[in-house]
Amino acid sequence: MKKMVMSFITATALSTVIPATLHAQEYQVESGDSLWKIAQDYETTVTSLYELNDLDSNFIYPGQILQVQVEEEKIIHQIEQGDTLYALAKEYQVTVVDLMNWNELSSDLIRVGNELVIYPNAEAVEYDLEEEPAQPASAPEDTEADQVESEQSDEQSQKQQSEEKTLSMTATAYTAECDGCTGITATGLNLNEDRDMKVIAVDPSVIPLGTRVYVEGYGEAVAGDVGGAIKGNKIDIHVPTKEDALSWGVREVDVTILE
Repeated sequence: MKKMVMSFITATALSTVIPATLHAQEYQVESGDSLWKIAQDYETTVTSLYELNDLDSNFIYPGQILQVQVEEEKIIHQIEQGDTLYALAKEYQVTVVDLMNWNELSSDLIRVGNELVIYPNAEAVEYDLEEEPAQPASAPEDTEADQVESEQSDEQSQKQQSEEKTLSMTATAYTAECDGCTGITATGLNLNEDRDMKVIAVDPSVIPLGTRVYVEGYGEAVAGDVGGAIKGNKIDIHVPTKEDALSWGVREVDVTILE
């Protein structure tokens, strides 16, 4: 992301734990779940689940993601010089995306003296990429013909996914060349130590951080940063200077995922 921690003074980091507060948390529905069971498990109400998730019926299915209102410990962290979202995410065992969402940040730019809200006990939703979603919890069993058709569709989908290693994406450019910028990316890379480092900012839900890629017109790079405006099939490439960023402009490029 473009975005580096701008800090001009030294401050002492302060982390203050405040009483538990209500906080929306994601829950992945499992086989056998019902809204009533989930409400009981999280000490909330079915009405609350309806309202949080804009539900118009009690129909839910395994793999579905629901928002559940729970009591969460909240920490207020006062930013000190040298802090980055990546380092704080590791310290509190959360994710950079979580920190950005909780604090309504559009980039990973943070400033000394500002405060960040952190929910250290928030549970991340785990996705099993090896399994296909099960049948809806409240749905009747499929017929044999439906199951065969579903299996064939799954095989075709898996084959298509295995072949789709190149993505068409919109690419912009950024640079760490700015007054006060540290050049530290969301994954801790220091772009000012190597101005020619090939790094791109990505949407982690499309290209996971740490992935090596080949960008048309740019070369081999690592997905090492994120950005508030980088959503879906968009990337932001790092270049050495402002002139290079202006020269790049906005382009449509092919991005190949390297194994």
